[in-house]
Amino acid sequence: MKKERLINFIFSVSALLFLWIVWMVAALAVRNEYILPSFQDAFSAMGKLLADGAFWRAFGNTLLRTVLSFLVSLVLGVGLALMASLWTWVRAFLSPIISVLRTVPTMAIILILLIWTNPRVAPSVVTLLVLMPAVYAAALSALDDVRAGYGELVRAFRVPAGRKIFKLYLPLVCPNLLGQAGAILSMGLKITVSGEVLANTFRSLGGMMQEAKMFVQMPELMALTLLTVAAGFLLEGLCLLARYLLVRWRR
Repeated sequence: MKKERLINFIFSVSALLFLWIVWMVAALAVRNEYILPSFQDAFSAMGKLLADGAFWRAFGNTLLRTVLSFLVSLVLGVGLALMASLWTWVRAFLSPIISVLRTVPTMAIILILLIWTNPRVAPSVVTLLVLMPAVYAAALSALDDVRAGYGELVRAFRVPAGRKIFKLYLPLVCPNLLGQAGAILSMGLKITVSGEVLANTFRSLGGMMQEAKMFVQMPELMALTLLTVAAGFLLEGLCLLARYLLVRWRR
């Protein structure tokens, strides 16, 4: 197991090195910072951003929108999945609604929300609408696995619905859900930033990206992109750490 993890880690690092080499070669070939900045220029811009208080305010606002949207989607998704697991008619009722939310173009939702709300609210709402179906699907799949393993036992002892939910379903589903929460939260950050770019949200990562694009500041735009990617990796890592600690504590 340890050997397999080491091999996977080596391949992951190799992929990052490959992307870095491709970037450097492409920058040398283009030789135009207005099209593709060099690695050094991007990291120089990144250092300036990290030393700027305005960046941290924008980052905090974007992160707050992402986390709040994720938490609301988590409560709604898990709650609806529990209802769908307990009652088949709820599953049948929610199925087309979840399908619609999955297939509606994200950009279209943002444009509609910009008419109904404002640039500060629209990115959070669109992130919630995209993440909730993902959380619902992950929770429902985990609940179906639990029911397949313990359904007969629960029916045989006539366990009340409340005890099934809080003593069986949620404790068994939580580790699996945390394993997927990192990817969902990282996706939420990407959607939030995309919504902020389109809405030109003030004091946000997306707003800073839109401003850098308007003034053709490619090194800053690349630096903001890299910092967003790094934040996504960090969020995924924190979720994996929480899952590891939870499983270890239960043992």
